[in-house]
Parts: sequence; C-alpha cells; structure tokens
Amino acid sequence: MDVEILARIQFAFTVAFHYIYPPLSIGIGLIMVIMEGLYLKTGKKEYEVLTRFWLKIFAITFGIGVATGIIMEFEFGTNWAVYSRYVGDIFGSALAAEGLFAFGLESTFLGILIFGWNRVSPKVHFISAIGVFLGSMFSAIWIVVANSWQQTPAGYHIVGEGFNARAEVTDFWAMVFNPSSVDRIIHVWQGAFLAGAFLVLSVHAYYLLKGKYIEISKKAFKIALLVATIVSFTQLISGHSSADGVAENQPAKLAAMEGHYDKSAPADLYLFGWVDNESQKVTGLSIPGGLSFLVHQNFDAPITGLNAFPKEDRPGQINAVFQFYHIMIFIGLFLIALTFYASFLWWRGILFEKKWLLKIFAFSVILPQIANQVGWFTAEMGRQPWIVYGHLRTSEGFSQEVTANQIVFSLVLFTVVYALLLLLFLYSLNKKIKHGPYDEAEHQYEII
Repeated sequence: MDVEILARIQFAFTVAFHYIYPPLSIGIGLIMVIMEGLYLKTGKKEYEVLTRFWLKIFAITFGIGVATGIIMEFEFGTNWAVYSRYVGDIFGSALAAEGLFAFGLESTFLGILIFGWNRVSPKVHFISAIGVFLGSMFSAIWIVVANSWQQTPAGYHIVGEGFNARAEVTDFWAMVFNPSSVDRIIHVWQGAFLAGAFLVLSVHAYYLLKGKYIEISKKAFKIALLVATIVSFTQLISGHSSADGVAENQPAKLAAMEGHYDKSAPADLYLFGWVDNESQKVTGLSIPGGLSFLVHQNFDAPITGLNAFPKEDRPGQINAVFQFYHIMIFIGLFLIALTFYASFLWWRGILFEKKWLLKIFAFSVILPQIANQVGWFTAEMGRQPWIVYGHLRTSEGFSQEVTANQIVFSLVLFTVVYALLLLLFLYSLNKKIKHGPYDEAEHQYEII
C-alpha cells in the first residue's frame, strides 16, 4: 500500500482513538462543577457523593487521554516531517500555550481535587473543580486553534521554498482567531458536553432500571438531562454557523458534504443518500434548493460545486465525506428530539415512569461519541487533498524516508497497545459503575 495512505491511516487511527477521551473529560468536568456547586449551595450529602463518584471516572478518562495523546506528538516527526517543518512555528506556539496554560492548570487542580477532600475547605475544593474544567476547556481551545489554522490559515507568511518552506506567525491573534477557529471551538465544546452528559445519563439510567441508588440517580439524571437538552439545541446553531464558514472559506468541502457537482447552480439539501462519483449523481431524499436556502436564504441561489475545481483539488472520497456528514446531522437531530421529549416528561412529572425511555438513554452513550468522530472525519477528509488548505498538499507533507513496512509495523503495534488501553478503560469504568456511587462506609445512604 502507498506510504502516504498508510501514514494517513495510522494518524487517523491514533487521533480517533485519542478523541474518545478528551471530550468525555470536558463533559464530565462540567457535570462535576454543577454537582459540587449544588453541594456547596444545599449542603446535601448526595451531591458530594455524586461529585466523588464522577471524579473517579474523570480521573480514569484523563489518564487514558494523556497516554493516548502523547503518541501523536511523535508521529508528527516520524511520519510527517515536511508538514512539521512547514507548520512548526504555528503549531509550536499553539501547543506550547496548551501545555503551559491548559494542561498545567488542569493537572495541578486535579491533584487538589482528588487528594484534597479532607485537606482543603469545600470552597477551595470547588474552585479546584472549576480549575480542572477550565483547564480541559483551554486545552481544547489550543488544539482546535492549531487544527483550524490548517483549515483556514491566517496571521502568517511563508519563508523559504520547496521542502524548506515554512509558515511563520506574523500576527499571533490573527492566527488564533482565524476564520474557522471560533465556530469550531464552540462546536467541539458542545460535542464534549454531550459526550459527558450522555455518559452520566447512561450510567444513572442503568441504575434506575436496576432499581439501585434511586434518589441519587434521579438527581444526577436531571442535571445531565438539563445540560444535554440545552447543548443539543445550541449545537445545531453552532453547526449551522460553522457550515456557513465552510461555504465561504472551503467551498469544495461544502460541495462534497452535500454531493453537489454543478459548477454554479442551486443545491439540494439531502436528508440521506448515496453519491456515485463516476456519474456525479446522488440517489436519495432531498429538499430541492435546501442548501441554497441555508447558505443564502434563497432556494434559487447558486452554490459552487465540485466541477468548479480541478480534479486534483477536490476531496478524494466524496461519498465518505457525504455519509459522515449526514450521520453527524442525523445523530444531532435525534439527540435534540430525545432530550426535548425527556424534558417534557420531566416537566409533567412522569419521566422516570418510562422504562423504555431509560433503556434508550442507557444505550445512547455511544451516539455523541460517534457524532464527534464522524464530525472530525468530515472536517479532515473534506479538507483533502490539502494538509494546509490551499498551500501544502497532503502528498507533500509526509516524511520521505519512512517506509511502508515501518508504518505497518508501528500501526500493528499501536493497534495492540490501544486495544489494551481500551480494555483497561472499559474494565475500570465497569468496575466503578458496578461498585456504585457510595463507599463502604456510606451504605446508609444507598437506596435500593
């Protein structure tokens, strides 16, 4: 297999696996802040117990996330040396900021959060929870800023030529606030909030179905449902804003997302379909002119299609980009419907009487994870063939000296190690869930 394809597969695999954990950390961090804030306000023991319980799960998630993230730093140098040279000045500043202002903040306060229950005051402990949450949020900012610069470069100039060319920062804040960064940061945060909220919903729906920890699980479920209901709706808004940015800055990607080929014509909005790149046809159910309306508020407004670009400047896997994008949209709409319906039942006071709905929540934990993954696949595959949009092609960015055999060997090794880490994570998570929120000394609070 081609070295470039192997290098892309390896990096996609390691990034996708790593991206399971940071969104969970951010989402659980938000839930912990709310739970501990309620404990400070009300003094109710149940909120303290919930905070302690979810802190343990947060710590497991944080640890696995750190372990899986380190590998990617080495891949930049081993498999993508030309790319690393090209973006080193940009990524160096962003990743340095992430390490100094985000990871340091998060890990420092996490130590206080874990070991400080009986050593610091409740207010200091609550501030530490906020510090951990903000640290995880800041970490996401700098990672997304670096990635967004690849999508919509700004605040730089190019020094050197050929393999020695590299981008240098000329305006740090223009680089940070490049045309896509704000929309993408907000969208990533919201996806993370949903990942954490639905893990909490899933675990406590499981307890409720089993008849265990009833009262405490109802409290946790309501907290997570409130977060999920608000965020699932606002994510629709941020997603629309992000798509408008794609239409303006990356029209070839937008055309791939909807399978639109005509150079300049009104574009349909597909609910689902299948793209045949050879015939340039999409078979499926669509709203005529729907994409034109969303972008220009006019059903007859023209949208730039794939045929407006040379074949070598179009994404290579049109149908894959189309499918990943529509899977994300479908899951997002389903989560809105699910959370709004559950909130309506909560308002009526009959939420916990619906066992079938709790079963859906128990299994729905996987949906935000899938949406987060396919959202990133859409963004990254839709950017192709550019590794830095409009400037550096992916085919020009990988290391010239690395061989296919070396990548295959490391990919197999990573697969084995990551599979073991996933099993460790699932085993530890399952152990904590089966143990329940209460320590042995606190069983008097358990309600079965």
